[in-house]
Amino acid sequence: MSRRAAALGRSTAIRGRSTTAPGRPIAVPARPTAAALASGAVLAALAVLCGCSVQAPDGDAKHRLPVHIEFPGSSGPPSSPSRASPAAPGSPGTPRASRAPAPVLWSRGDSGTGVRELQARLRQVDWLFDGPTGTYDDLTEKAVAGFQGKRGLPATGRTDTVTWRRLRDMTHEPGRWELYLMGGQPAAAPDPRCLTGRVLCISKTSRTLRWMVDGRTVSTMSVRFGAQYTPTREGVFHIYWKSRHHVSTLYDSPMPYAMFFSGGQAVHYSYDFAARGYAGGSHGCVNVRDETAIARLFAQVRKGDKVVVHW
Repeated sequence: MSRRAAALGRSTAIRGRSTTAPGRPIAVPARPTAAALASGAVLAALAVLCGCSVQAPDGDAKHRLPVHIEFPGSSGPPSSPSRASPAAPGSPGTPRASRAPAPVLWSRGDSGTGVRELQARLRQVDWLFDGPTGTYDDLTEKAVAGFQGKRGLPATGRTDTVTWRRLRDMTHEPGRWELYLMGGQPAAAPDPRCLTGRVLCISKTSRTLRWMVDGRTVSTMSVRFGAQYTPTREGVFHIYWKSRHHVSTLYDSPMPYAMFFSGGQAVHYSYDFAARGYAGGSHGCVNVRDETAIARLFAQVRKGDKVVVHW
């Protein structure tokens, strides 16, 4: 037998089977059909484009779909709920943090030069008509609340930095007598002529009166002087007459607690000074606005006590 015939005898193909020896079949892969090739190509393409993963059998040995397709932008299987991630700061879904309140500079019960300036500026914009007193009282609190509400600010009645800045922008720097329109200014140093004996030491510079005994200040009060054409005289005088319920015959005006020291000029209580402060003036007398203070002074001063009016 030829070599070719021997080879053919050892291997005979019958529909996908081959026998090299009798009774021992060997499996030969069948040729894939055109439909199978097309289906495989589609799955491969989807795997490349979308990302595929082959599911292994679950614990219950049940097979699931062999291919799971994940669409771009998905974070997990469609069947499982997605976990919400926290929003980035500043994103539309993030709640904006509430703005911290402005620091408070002054509130009811405070006192000092800052409060006095606040009151003077509130007077300039017609929100306060009393004072300045230098004390943050109920009238000041109401004035601040009104000013705040008119300008769309929280009407707390407390002066914070935002309220103070707005008020400063609307007003001018108050002068000395705007700050002390109703008195309360510090007294000037006493004149040397006031350092001996019992003296009413009156300063035109600080607009104050010191009641002094042997160089010691017993009490101090704010005073007002004559207007331009009726000035208060300066010099050294003495009290020559006291009149508790005096009424001026020249001007037909009350002069309670009057202590006369030079002609018709006297130290006395003034209702006008108490009401308008330094916005007005006298006819030459020394006006006092604190009735309690001058009542006490009137009881202590004697006829013959010295009066010194100086700058």
